[in-house]
Amino acid sequence: MIQAAEIKEHMEVVGSDGDHVGRVDHVVGTEIELAKFDMGAGLKHHMIPMTWVDRIEDDKVCLNLTKDAAKSSWREKH
Repeated sequence: MIQAAEIKEHMEVVGSDGDHVGRVDHVVGTEIELAKFDMGAGLKHHMIPMTWVDRIEDDKVCLNLTKDAAKSSWREKH
């Protein structure tokens, strides 16, 4: 299981298909907040659960679902 401390600011987040999902802003509890100023994140803060993280590899957060699946299920921060 991935620990929140392993996930660092500015790490790239990629789907299981290797496609760019966003960049880490920071970890909030059991969720990762993606950076607002990233084209992949649509210039808005989005939250993804830590349960989506499969592994950390080469300074990337690799998810256990595809980019499209992540983007259709992420939560927009208000």
